[in-house]
Amino acid sequence: MERADTLFTPVDLGKLSLKNRIAMAPMTRTFSPGNVPDEAVVSYYRRRAEGGVGLIITEGTFVNHVAASGYPNVPAFYGAEALAGWKKVVEAVHAAGGKIAPQLWHVGAIRRPGVNPGGDTPGHSPSGMAIPGKVTGHAMTQEDIDNVVAAFAQAAADAKDIGFDAIELHGAHGYLIDQFFWDGTNQRQDGYGGDLAQRSRFALEIIRAVRAAVGEDFPIIFRYSQWKQQDYSARLCDTPEALQAFLTPLAEAGVDIFHCSTRRFWEPEFEGSDLNLAGWTRKLTGKPAITVGSVGLNADFLPEDGTADFKGAEPASLDRLIERADRNEFDLVAVGRALIANPDWANQVAAGQTGGLVAYEKKMLHQLR
Repeated sequence: MERADTLFTPVDLGKLSLKNRIAMAPMTRTFSPGNVPDEAVVSYYRRRAEGGVGLIITEGTFVNHVAASGYPNVPAFYGAEALAGWKKVVEAVHAAGGKIAPQLWHVGAIRRPGVNPGGDTPGHSPSGMAIPGKVTGHAMTQEDIDNVVAAFAQAAADAKDIGFDAIELHGAHGYLIDQFFWDGTNQRQDGYGGDLAQRSRFALEIIRAVRAAVGEDFPIIFRYSQWKQQDYSARLCDTPEALQAFLTPLAEAGVDIFHCSTRRFWEPEFEGSDLNLAGWTRKLTGKPAITVGSVGLNADFLPEDGTADFKGAEPASLDRLIERADRNEFDLVAVGRALIANPDWANQVAAGQTGGLVAYEKKMLHQLR
């Protein structure tokens, strides 16, 4: 492996200064009983901060809306008990020398009735659809939209109040914000439907509300993807020009950093260029970008059939990643499963001790490590 010095130099992203370019990717683990992050969650994030991660992005944590949660034992981001738990996480990460942002989340149509909180509430989505053409829940009214926008804004304000260093909005992977982007799930006939510019209205309202809630100096990260859980071939934008038209309003609304989710960081996004999605995002918007996708592992994080099977993987060379970092293709790299298997992954890579890294196994995601 080439020297990884580029990954371990301090980086100033305007409103966010970090000790290195390593971020922890958000990974849902369903380890918060009663939707409250407990001491095990505190320890989990502390260990990654002690292990050298510059910025931790938490697992998805759902906002205060009756249909926001889609899985049992996922942490909430509202209520005195859950926020007190998150405050302990923040304090532990800071004490270990790291910085941290919560990923604020609403699952949308992916929710199934019976998950608490929410009980029998059906999934909410732009048109009541999860997979294109399949009605699975409740088509959102204007009141629903307004309530969700307000919930994201309140969660962001609470994150700032309890000491987080930034927030991330989850606009990827076929969850609610992304369901508004994608024409396969957004067939509305009002101002929130139509072409991609109109389908972006919901996200823009959330970003503007969050910006108003946290002020000008608090960093907002926005995670987006071309692919969806339901369709790996789905693409919001087929050309750089279309991508620029999509991203520019998001940046103007208040996004400081784009988290560009791909399955494989090394794959070019458009023909005629080696740039990946993060590289194009950085070039087109002038905003810092986070790359992600099977970093440090020899297998994709999901199989081709789209099932949520976080299969195992062996450690792999970082040479291609370092080459791209040296070209300033991205500003941060988010590491996922490798950090589940190796809490001190960043320190080991920085010290050139990659021979000691262990393989990731599926069972690790739901173990206390």
